[in-house]
Amino acid sequence: MSHVGVGPRAVMRSVAFLTAGVLAVPALAACTSEEPKGKPLAGPDTAAAARARVADGGTLRWAADSVPETLNAYQSDADATTARVAQAVLPSMYRMDETGRPARNADYLESAEVVDTEPKQVVVYKLNQQAVWSDGREIGAADFAAQWRALAGKDSAYWTARNAGYDRIEKIERGGDDLEVKVTFSRPYADWKSLFSPLYPKDVMGTPDAFNDGARRQLKVTAGPFAVQRVDTKEDEVVLTGNPRWWGEPAKLEQIVLRSVPRDKRVSQLASGKLDLAEIDPETAEEVTVAAGPRDAGTGTPLMGPEGSPSASRQGRSAAQALRSWALAKGSDEDAADEETLAREKREETLAKRERRQRALSGFEVRKSLEPAYTQLALNGADGPLADERVRRAVARALDRGKLAKAVLGPLGLPAEPVGSHVALAGQPAYSDGSGALGEQNAKEARALLADAGWVPGGPVKKQKEAEKAAGSEGDKKSDGKESEGDDGTYIVGEDEKNDGKNESDAKDDGADQESGEKHSSGKNTAQGGAPGAYAPKGTAAPAAAEAPVAKDGKALTLRFVLPSGPGSDALRTVADRVSDMLEKIGVGTDITKVPDESYFKDHIASGEYDLALYSWPASAYPATDARPIYAKPVPAADGSLNVAQNYTRVGTDQVDQLFDRAMGTLDEGEARDLLRKADSRIWAAAGSIPLYQRPQLVAARKNLANTGAFGFETPVYQDMGFLKKGANGSRPSATPSS
Repeated sequence: MSHVGVGPRAVMRSVAFLTAGVLAVPALAACTSEEPKGKPLAGPDTAAAARARVADGGTLRWAADSVPETLNAYQSDADATTARVAQAVLPSMYRMDETGRPARNADYLESAEVVDTEPKQVVVYKLNQQAVWSDGREIGAADFAAQWRALAGKDSAYWTARNAGYDRIEKIERGGDDLEVKVTFSRPYADWKSLFSPLYPKDVMGTPDAFNDGARRQLKVTAGPFAVQRVDTKEDEVVLTGNPRWWGEPAKLEQIVLRSVPRDKRVSQLASGKLDLAEIDPETAEEVTVAAGPRDAGTGTPLMGPEGSPSASRQGRSAAQALRSWALAKGSDEDAADEETLAREKREETLAKRERRQRALSGFEVRKSLEPAYTQLALNGADGPLADERVRRAVARALDRGKLAKAVLGPLGLPAEPVGSHVALAGQPAYSDGSGALGEQNAKEARALLADAGWVPGGPVKKQKEAEKAAGSEGDKKSDGKESEGDDGTYIVGEDEKNDGKNESDAKDDGADQESGEKHSSGKNTAQGGAPGAYAPKGTAAPAAAEAPVAKDGKALTLRFVLPSGPGSDALRTVADRVSDMLEKIGVGTDITKVPDESYFKDHIASGEYDLALYSWPASAYPATDARPIYAKPVPAADGSLNVAQNYTRVGTDQVDQLFDRAMGTLDEGEARDLLRKADSRIWAAAGSIPLYQRPQLVAARKNLANTGAFGFETPVYQDMGFLKKGANGSRPSATPSS
């Protein structure tokens, strides 16, 4: 399971990030302060090639997470595949460049600028005179107006997922000619460039019925380099074909087939020739890298396996030969020889299959970058111990975010820098490291914060069974809410019921362990923190003891840490183990509960049934608009419930809301940037969300596939994708941008 954009936020943000290709600098921003441009930590890795070197024709089979429930990106059940289709077949006024900054999309837009601010903000769009829908009609003001009315939030008959920005529009008019669209705002809106990307035809947006149902499984009218041929739920694929009315550079590919393939099945689909391009996990990336490496001249097998060891097939043959020699030397009887022969044949068959798979995978390479998204540690501040800001800050101050980033990104050869902002990523204009508002890792100060909140190291803990339930936890329960009758994957880090209360895992050498890439155990270590029977040599200094558990009112401070259990979540579980070790050093325990992927977000994160959790947020070119609902202060709803929007940590302040609102309402980019950074500092200080690292992006691609792969911030240019002509080569940038 990918741990980005899980649950409802993925839906909302899949809409937001279709619009995340925006931000031409308005003329009114000329008075703002200049600031040196930062660089993304990693650029795109797409085997870039000039169009002249890309062959015409061919079908790109591209793995997707799903066949979308809707092709309308503004509906609540839109997903990442909806976004991918919309990018290929619909107009988008702006697109994101490789540095995370928006750029005008010249295929649709000749210019767009703020022409008035008093008494109202007015923006005039001048459209490309060649831009037409696939039915031959010009793209124009009628389409802009229909989309505004559908998304403004004034007509509840439209089942829309968001109306941010559209609710500030007062009217839309035809400009001086058919190619001009004049948009007047009722209130100033800094992120006006986020609007109309994607733009749907008035046929889709014109009526509630068309909006709600008409574009779920088909888009009859499009205006991109590709068009939707069909959405095939039986074959689990969406087929895109070239748009004959496309006026821009013609699409190199004849077809793009977006095929729904579970992440744990993708490597076998790549090896069997059913996929050309797929986002993959680190284990698959390692297998593809090994298969694509140097090969034995005689056998064609990889010379080196993972970690630089001889390839598995060569090891297997050596073992089989040794076993056969041993059997002959010992004069094995006929039955034993037959058994040995059968076992050898099975091994050879397995090795042959492995070699065939490696040969098939040798035609692929791994392209890698960093996603425009970051993984955070979420601290639920609704109730329990984490409702106290001092406890949240103590947890945050116990974390070495640099080591956590290194654990995930270091083995992949990607820049392992911790993320320093909630509102932007390195390279984007609003990015600035605001973590100083919280402070660096400091166990002593973390323990002082706990003590100030009444959590005393070594304090008395009640012995009754019910009192042993961790503060902030509901105890050991299965994911369906029933009481657990056994070991269901829930365990308490650092606790071992079989050691008579002795915490022998305290003897671990954390410094060495943190630097290693090994997965942590549950804390149930044996003598001297090692494997059974392993003891330190005589004279070895005793390791420092861990901090005694803190307690308050007879309860130990143990936080429920909820994680997804499915494939693809190994990185999250590794991070969780390391976080648990760091918290143990300040006397805080963690009760790690692994739950099914399908219930992780809905039943735990969104519903607030957790203390600690790991999930990811996408970055945006419009943080004033898109980040506000993530960090806005929850407010009581009419029915008495708490409306948290997308703030699943339930931690917010009026001041943060006001800073976002002011940033959204100014057209001065420098002022907006400063306001966003102030908001970020206050979010850090509240310690509800702790950004950890930018997510890795690993993509397996056929070696002759150009202009696609790990895009990083960059919006794909679908018409340039294709297979290289015979003898042509693409370029491969490094993961770290050059200076």
